[in-house]
Amino acid sequence: MRGYPLDVPEADYTSGEDYVVEFLRYRFAFSACDFEERVVAAAVRLGLVDGNELDEDETADLVELAADGRIEEPRSRLGSYVTRNWDRVALLDGESLVYWLRKLVFRGAWLDHRVKEGLLDVMWDEQAADFGYRRPNGDRALLEVAPVPSWRDVQFRR
Repeated sequence: MRGYPLDVPEADYTSGEDYVVEFLRYRFAFSACDFEERVVAAAVRLGLVDGNELDEDETADLVELAADGRIEEPRSRLGSYVTRNWDRVALLDGESLVYWLRKLVFRGAWLDHRVKEGLLDVMWDEQAADFGYRRPNGDRALLEVAPVPSWRDVQFRR
């Protein structure tokens, strides 16, 4: 994900030049801080970690995993856990952890960009007790109902 020349069309999401994510026909560029926050949020959503209060080294390990597809030299207990248990963590029920980290980073940026462009509205979903998205005409966006696999059974625990 790193190392691409920054050639992001105006219609795509851009918050900086530190990381570039290509997914389908889109190319999104992220600042380091934005990318870190989105990767940690994705790891929480997947259940790999139980909360977003990670230290700097844990965050750096997750960012390296999402950006490079591996952790070369773990900096934290989280990174060590992931590399030691790679056979159990990398693929779960046929789903790739790296793919889903990247997909959720992209999905969040895609949704945020659609809100900024006025193509989606943020709404509170009473039943789910969570925020969701809907089209300005009132239709619910189909993207948010797509299921997300869970890594809770192999979650990193301190």
